[in-house]
Amino acid sequence: MVENDFTSVQILDNFYQTSSYFPMPVVLISTISPSGKTNLGPYSLCFPYIIAEKHSMLLISRSNSNTAENIRRNKVCAINFIPYNKKLLKNCVMLGYPGETTEEKMKNNKFTLIPSQRTQEEREPLITYPEIVDEAIQVFECTLDESFQVYNNEDTLESHYVLKINKIVMKKEWKKSLFQGKEFPDLPIDFGYRNNINFWFSKHSTPYAEPIPKEKGNSVNTVSYAAQRVDPEVEWTEEACEKLVKVPRIFLKKALKVCVEIAKKEGITLITPEFMEKIRNKRAIETEEA
Repeated sequence: MVENDFTSVQILDNFYQTSSYFPMPVVLISTISPSGKTNLGPYSLCFPYIIAEKHSMLLISRSNSNTAENIRRNKVCAINFIPYNKKLLKNCVMLGYPGETTEEKMKNNKFTLIPSQRTQEEREPLITYPEIVDEAIQVFECTLDESFQVYNNEDTLESHYVLKINKIVMKKEWKKSLFQGKEFPDLPIDFGYRNNINFWFSKHSTPYAEPIPKEKGNSVNTVSYAAQRVDPEVEWTEEACEKLVKVPRIFLKKALKVCVEIAKKEGITLITPEFMEKIRNKRAIETEEA
């Protein structure tokens, strides 16, 4: 047997931390307690769930946690992505201690809470929205998607919640970087609770860009052929089609459809490379308005 050959590891409960190395996000979920006070709960089992059209996150939680009970009762929450900061992460561990009431745990809160960023038009009558964390890099303001049945295991107290993303807000410097694709925020990585002693956190390294191989793209003729069949009222120049040659073929139809929808809203019947530059990745317009 070679010293560094693979060897079996027993699959235990909480396998993502007991039986493996699994990097996860670190977020604080804010909810409203029965007394009307904002409750903060740290979570790492919170991941993108539906990524097209509905846009939602999946949260795995104890069914009897403050966060879970508040979500079931009020149907709203906010997912706060905090920066890598050892003092803040220490406070996360403190806030995650089970069995305490909101009033007990929030006495130790070191985070700054500010009002929800939902506009008056985005609010529902009679609903109180939780505050969000001012130190956060970005925040997803969410509603419980009740079209999905909540998974609940009474023996293990494990519950799953689908959270529909209603609004994403982000600090201005990181919004600018998001569109430019150059800098990345310093987000912490959680490796879980191990040995009944510690939580383990890590600082991420700087991401690097790896260009899409040219041979994996589409030909201009392929893009042009598909573009002509999206909507007969909107035409494309060949130069505009060139802007989409790197889009994977499986996503090409969707990308063309989005471009045409934006063009029709603006009364444009000929899509040019200049117009494509404007709507590139569907967020350039937002950049201009920010």
